[in-house]
Amino acid sequence: MDKRAFERVSANIEGKFFYGNSIYAGEIANLSGNGIFISARLCFPFESKFEILIPVNEEILKIPVKVSRIVKTDDFYDGMGLELLERPKNYLEFVSSLKSAVSKP
Repeated sequence: MDKRAFERVSANIEGKFFYGNSIYAGEIANLSGNGIFISARLCFPFESKFEILIPVNEEILKIPVKVSRIVKTDDFYDGMGLELLERPKNYLEFVSSLKSAVSKP
């Protein structure tokens, strides 16, 4: 079994994403320094590129991503694994802060 390069952190954050001329929403279930998993009622084709918006305090992080995995439950698609195309410093700091919050007793 392959070990991930970055540890995933569980989350429950509403993210918005742009695809074409439309805005969609989904729940960010987990994230890491290299990727995001979002549960959504709509999944895009493999390798699709778009920008996901993540609210962090007073700021909105805009992260360019591409679809690297699509999850299907029963007969419908309900989640996407997203690979980060860039890893902005403020995003990595956010992930690190989530890890710290989870590891506190």
